[in-house]
Amino acid sequence: MAVYSLENAQISICVDTSGAELKSLKKKATDTEYMWDAKPEYWKRTSPVLFPIVGSLNNGSYQYDGKEYPMSQHGFARDMEFELRDQTADSLKFVLRATGETKAKYPFDFELELGYRLSESNLVVSWKVTNRDEKEMYFSIGGHPAFLCPIGGDGVQTDYKLLFDVDDKITAAIIGDGGTLSARTKEYALKNGMMDITADLFDEDALIIENNQAHKVSLCGRDGQPYLTVSFDAPLFGLWSPAKKNAPFVCIEPWYGRCDRETFDGDLSEREYGNRLAPSAEFYAEYTITV
Repeated sequence: MAVYSLENAQISICVDTSGAELKSLKKKATDTEYMWDAKPEYWKRTSPVLFPIVGSLNNGSYQYDGKEYPMSQHGFARDMEFELRDQTADSLKFVLRATGETKAKYPFDFELELGYRLSESNLVVSWKVTNRDEKEMYFSIGGHPAFLCPIGGDGVQTDYKLLFDVDDKITAAIIGDGGTLSARTKEYALKNGMMDITADLFDEDALIIENNQAHKVSLCGRDGQPYLTVSFDAPLFGLWSPAKKNAPFVCIEPWYGRCDRETFDGDLSEREYGNRLAPSAEFYAEYTITV
């Protein structure tokens, strides 16, 4: 286990090889930290990668090629040790490869690369998945970065707002009691793209915003101005803070995949928002955090 640091004139980051997890993102001019520090009383993680599934499986397992495979929420990559693949003046790349241990849970020969690249006040987080197998591969992938809210101890979470790149409303799918997707949805009215972070906003777990409704989400401070923005091309994303805990962070999570529906009983290849790769093919996606 090791922690690698990177900085430019405006921002600095620290990344742990355990999970290739982003642990710190700071603005140098003010020494402002933007990332949650993983205190376990709220949540023991900061920014885990979600692979090879996003969310929870129905009954805690999936079917593939006539066999059942148990897997815990969000997959195993977040708990594994990555290797440093490459470091330059403005970037870090880490890699995780399939092992006998992973193949017992997920029967594919994969390679997962996580990249971090600094550009002025932007951090670009990238994923590259390569199918090293001789058969088609099915997977989901996503981010789970937790950003301080309030920031710098300024006020409380309910003083803050979320700003979307849409004006009038967003519709969120609601997670049910078993961690899978219920049939319910909830519509949130926006005022000039803004939503209040209310005390009960996350009482039913994460809000799942599907169908390319938005591709930019900002956290806004007590003055109403954005202090951090996450931009992405992903078809869906999650918003989460621990239910009924008044935790001092909010997660903005770009996803290529999500939890099963409560009624889903199909094969891994049939999961909604899932991705497939032919042998030797690559999948690439990225999102940008701007401070």
